[in-house]
Amino acid sequence: ATKCWTEFIHFLLNTTTLPQVSDGAAAALPLHRRRRRSWVWNQFFVLEEYTGEEPLYVGKLHSDLDKGDGEVKYVLTGEGATSIFTIDEETGDIHATKKLDREQQAYYTLRAQARDRHTDRPLEPESQFVIKVQDINDNEPKFLDGPYTARVAERSPIGTSVVTVVATDFDDPTYGHSARLAYSILQGHPYFSVEPKTGVVRTALPDMDREVRDRYLLVIQAKDMIGQMGGLSGTTSVTVILTDVNDNPPHFPRKSYQFRVPESVLVTSVVAKVRAMDQDVGPNAEMDYRILDGDGTFRILTDQDTQAGLVTLYKPLDFETKSSYTLRIEASNRYVDTLYLSTGSFTDETTVKLLVENVDEPPVFSSPVNRMKVSEAAPVGSSVGTVVAHDPDSLNSPIRYSIDRQSDVERYFDIHSSSGLIRTNRHLDREISALHNITVVATESLDRSQVGKAVVLISVMDVNDNAPTFATEYQTFVCENATPGQVIEILSAVDPDEPVNGHHFLFSLNTETVNNLSFTLRDNNDNTASILTLRGGFLQQVHPLHFLPVVISDGGSPSLSSTNTLTITVCNCDTHGNQQHCSQGMSMQLPGIFSTLISIPLTCIITLLGTSSKLEK
Repeated sequence: ATKCWTEFIHFLLNTTTLPQVSDGAAAALPLHRRRRRSWVWNQFFVLEEYTGEEPLYVGKLHSDLDKGDGEVKYVLTGEGATSIFTIDEETGDIHATKKLDREQQAYYTLRAQARDRHTDRPLEPESQFVIKVQDINDNEPKFLDGPYTARVAERSPIGTSVVTVVATDFDDPTYGHSARLAYSILQGHPYFSVEPKTGVVRTALPDMDREVRDRYLLVIQAKDMIGQMGGLSGTTSVTVILTDVNDNPPHFPRKSYQFRVPESVLVTSVVAKVRAMDQDVGPNAEMDYRILDGDGTFRILTDQDTQAGLVTLYKPLDFETKSSYTLRIEASNRYVDTLYLSTGSFTDETTVKLLVENVDEPPVFSSPVNRMKVSEAAPVGSSVGTVVAHDPDSLNSPIRYSIDRQSDVERYFDIHSSSGLIRTNRHLDREISALHNITVVATESLDRSQVGKAVVLISVMDVNDNAPTFATEYQTFVCENATPGQVIEILSAVDPDEPVNGHHFLFSLNTETVNNLSFTLRDNNDNTASILTLRGGFLQQVHPLHFLPVVISDGGSPSLSSTNTLTITVCNCDTHGNQQHCSQGMSMQLPGIFSTLISIPLTCIITLLGTSSKLEK
């Protein structure tokens, strides 16, 4: 019965009745005119996924020229001919021999022809027709992009869009409802919902709290046939993660803390650590701390890694001065969401008590650097100054003083062990050492491990104990053709002493040579003196060297002086006064004889000079 109904439907769909033309009329038509077709068919339809045991009937081809006597043969060619579709040569019945899948190929194009069985001559022109594979609902919806992960802020209002899920159905969307989908939520109620037509997942409850539950697993179903009974369905999962908003204030686990701090702890050291808890995460949990009261001894900062408050020492501690501190510390969120300010304050307070512990401290000098003065003329044992140290602890141990001998190797000074009085231990010389830098050590008598140190800078004050001398070893010459009154040298002096008002040197000739008839001296009153010739006509062959004793006095009290001998060499010069040849081959060099004369006593040299003067006369 099923086959009969199928054949009947296909007969109605695929056949048409055309006016018949008699054989005589056809023979009477002119040969050059085209013969009118006597059989026509349109497209055939065949259901996909047929699973019957016999070939599936598709339709029937029939020509008006077929008288039913078996003289007409039907031939089928084109897509799937013989491999998928077969035709009965006598009846024109077409069958499908294989199961068809519309999703793989939706239609087949074939060609049909009626031929004479004996001559194989075409009785009709070859005609093309289409077999269309008719869709059935054989594909369930599939979520090609699933499973999904989505994020939405906690406490989002109802209806906030979370994610859009999309399912695909490969059935024919133009035929029936096989590809028309409806979405529903199988798991995730009552927190989320899904729009049946669009697949948009939305929040369904207000005030979902991340701190209570931070993720949800949803199961979304897509069903074809618009969700009706008998439709096929597919599912996917959606993991919804609630993101944090700053809806929780910081909170100290305890209202008070207590810490012990040694008084010897170094400034900038961390002396206490407190941490306020915040159920939020990330930037919403970052916080700042501050001390609400205090005297500036402590400061607090935030450890960026742990968000703990680090109390640090800003000023030195002294147990004897203050033994405890009480701080009120506030923690506050760094970033506050104004939407949640109405829920309360986003700060919290706690109390931190710091107990200063006593530590046995070394002696402390009244000053870490002490400056003193002493005259270089002070006799041995003279008092220089006193240093003072004390034990800062309540025990107040007696102090013993000493000098670190590495700072006073030559032992110029000594110190009284009880009083701290410093005295000279040797004669001082400012010209050797003008400043002595010594280290004084203070040791507790009751605990010799407790040691303090101080620096003592002792300046040695100058006295006039050095006579001035020539500033350099002069090499003076005079030309044979020199004229009277000619300046041949400018003298200057040096003195290692340092008078307060500076040096003032006086130059003069020795009283025994003041009547020297060859040279004279003129004090320039500026710490220099000029040597001048008194005559001309010097002869290096007769008197090659002249020795002139010069007396130099300082302006000190008492005044000191020294006699310095100036050696003057006679040279042969050109008309411009430039030396060309000096006595005994010297040219601004001391003669060999001078090294002998320099060891002769001054009185002998003066006698020789006098004799030479008489010879020149």
